[in-house]
Amino acid sequence: MTTPAQRLAELGITLPTPAAPIANYVAFTMAGDLLIVSGQLPLVDGRILHTGKLGAGVSVEQGSAAARASCINVIAQAQAALGDLGRVRRVLRLGGFIACAPDFTQHALVMNGASDLAVAVFGDAGRHARSTVGVPSLPADAAVEVEGMFQIS
Repeated sequence: MTTPAQRLAELGITLPTPAAPIANYVAFTMAGDLLIVSGQLPLVDGRILHTGKLGAGVSVEQGSAAARASCINVIAQAQAALGDLGRVRRVLRLGGFIACAPDFTQHALVMNGASDLAVAVFGDAGRHARSTVGVPSLPADAAVEVEGMFQIS
């Protein structure tokens, strides 16, 4: 049975140093067997991977890549919180916020970038409930933001 760390290595993913909060909140909270990770932007090497709005200059493919990058940052926060991703029993929920034009309707395809990664890293335990919401803007003009909730041991 492969571990999440092994799956990350197989995918060629090295988790980044988790981003510090940019306002008055904490990166994660824990209560009982729950870990909740605050929304993460698609930061790659300290820069936002894709800025702007889906349907107005940002393609679905770019949005999906941004969702994947955001999910990598959610997983990095989980690693920082837990010390071992093997403690994740289940990804319970991912929430996706998609900055988009008013007539954009392909939110689900964008968010699949995060959802597909969660399943690739955590296997069946990565299958989750999800919300995907279009919004007029996000911090730092990011195209996507992803938050997560995990059941932990």
